[in-house]
Amino acid sequence: MRDVLAGAEDPARGRTAVPYGLLGRPRMLSILPAMTEPSQPNTAGRRLDERPYSLPGLSPNTTQDAVVVVPGIMGSELYDTESGDVVWGLANAGWLLKAWTAPRGLRALRLTPDEREGRLGRIRARRLLRTPAWSPFLRGIEPYNDLVATVTRSVADPEAVLPFAYDWRLSVATNARFLAEAAREHLERWRRHPAHALARKHRVDEREGRLVFVAHSMGGLLTLAALTDGPDGDLAADTRGVLTLGTPFQGAVAAAAILNTGQGAPVPLPHGRLRRLAYTMPGLHDLLPTFPCLDEGLNIRRLSPTDIADLGGDKDLAVDSQTLHDTLRGRALPGHRALVGISQPTLQSLTLRQGVVTASEHCYREHSDGELMRDETGAPRRFDVGGDGTVHKESAASPLNRATVPLALQHGALAQGEAALEAVTSFLEEDEHLGPPQAGARVGIEVPDLVAPGTPWTVRVRGVDSPAGLDCAVEEVGGAFAGPARLYGDDDHLAARVTVPAPGLYRVTLDTGDPTPLTQLVLAAPDERDDG
Repeated sequence: MRDVLAGAEDPARGRTAVPYGLLGRPRMLSILPAMTEPSQPNTAGRRLDERPYSLPGLSPNTTQDAVVVVPGIMGSELYDTESGDVVWGLANAGWLLKAWTAPRGLRALRLTPDEREGRLGRIRARRLLRTPAWSPFLRGIEPYNDLVATVTRSVADPEAVLPFAYDWRLSVATNARFLAEAAREHLERWRRHPAHALARKHRVDEREGRLVFVAHSMGGLLTLAALTDGPDGDLAADTRGVLTLGTPFQGAVAAAAILNTGQGAPVPLPHGRLRRLAYTMPGLHDLLPTFPCLDEGLNIRRLSPTDIADLGGDKDLAVDSQTLHDTLRGRALPGHRALVGISQPTLQSLTLRQGVVTASEHCYREHSDGELMRDETGAPRRFDVGGDGTVHKESAASPLNRATVPLALQHGALAQGEAALEAVTSFLEEDEHLGPPQAGARVGIEVPDLVAPGTPWTVRVRGVDSPAGLDCAVEEVGGAFAGPARLYGDDDHLAARVTVPAPGLYRVTLDTGDPTPLTQLVLAAPDERDDG
C-alpha cells in the first residue's frame, strides 16, 4: 500500500513511476520534473512552448440583444400636456409633500371621463423615475437609474436599451399595446445599428439580436400582455427572455387596502388622496389580488367585482381587470426568470365586513385539484410566506413557472439592490446563474409608510434575535439629516425608536453584512386627517 500511495522507482527512466491510486486515476507527480526541464527546439527552430500565433485580447461579454426596461406603477414621470406641468416625479421632497398634502396636489392625475373612454393624450409619460418617490401602502418607489446603468453595461451600445416610460394610471391592456409597438420598433432599429453586426461576431452562432425585457412590478404584467395578447403575434418569437422583478402575477392585497383606505374612519391626508386617485385608475384595479384571499371563516375565495365595489373600487374597472387576468391565465413568458422578494412582512389575505377591509400577513393554499388545504378540524390552513413588503412571494412567481430567484429585498429595492442588479447582468450576458448571496436571507424590515416630524416612531427588524452585526440608520433623501437607529430586543424581534426633525422623505437602511442592505422610504408630513 505504501508504494501505491507514494509511487515506486522505475530504474529504466530514473524517475518515480506513479501507479493508479485508490480512485483508479493516475497521479500526476511524474510530470512535475518534466515541467522544470528546458524546452527542446523543434525541427523548425521554434521552442515547443511557443505558439505560432499571438493570443487575442478578451472578447467583450456583452449581448447582441435589444433590451427593454419596463418600470412598475408610479415608476414613470408624468406631465400634463395642457399645462406643461410635471404631475408626478419632480426631483425634490418639497414637491412630494405638496403632492400628498396640498388641496389640489394630485388632482391632475385623476382619470377624466374622456380618458376612461380611451381619448388619451392629456397626460404623457416623459421618462423613467430618476429620483425617489413615495406613496401610501406602496411606500418607497426607488428610481431606475442604477437598473438602466446596469443594463447598459451589458449591451453592445447604449442604443440597444429602451427605457419604456408609460402612463401607469391606464390599464395594463392599453399600455401593453403601446409596449408591443415600441418594442418592435426598437428591435428593428437596433438590428440596423452598426454595433449590432459587430456584437454578433463574438456571440454563439453569431445569431441575430432578439428582445430581452427587464420588467419591475406592474411592468411584468405589461410585458406578459404585450407578448401573449398584444397586436404583434411574432413578438414572443423574437424575444430571448424576460426577467421580472417583483411582478404581482396574481395581484397584491395591498391594492385592495389602498381602495379601502378610510372606509369607516378618518385617515392621514395622503392615504385619503391615494384612495380617491386609485378609484379612477384602471392600472391600480389590474393589481388587485386574483388568488383566493377573501377570508369568510371556513371558506376562502377570490374577490368578485361586487366585492371590489363593496371595498371601495370601481365595479366596471374590476370587470375589465377580471377579463384581462382571465385572458392572461395559462400564458407563459418566453425564457422567463422571476426575481422575488422574501422575508419582508407582506399583506397576503383579507376579511371584508360591512365594507371595511382587515388585511393579514398570512395566505391560504389549494391542492392541485383546487380544493382548499384544511387541518384535521376542517379549518383552512394558514401560511405566512412573506414577500417584498408589497407583493407576497407566491404571487411574484408565474403560475406556469414556479422557479424563482429569492432576494431579501423590499419591493422598490428589487430594481436597485446589488444582488438584483447582479442577477440582471447574469441574465443579459447568459452567464451561468449561480444565485444571489444568501447572507441575511431571513431578515426583514418593517417601517410605517407615513410619520409625523418630531414624533417618535418604530423600525422593526424580524428574523433575528440579536442586534450583533446589524447597523440601522436613517437619512433624509437629498437633505442634511442622518443618524443611527439603535436596535434593541422587543419580544420576538428587534426594534429602534426614531424621530425625524422636519417634513421630507427619509430612507431607512439596515445593513446586515450582506452585499445588499435592506432599505425602505418613509414620508414625514404634518399629521392632518382626511375624513372623506
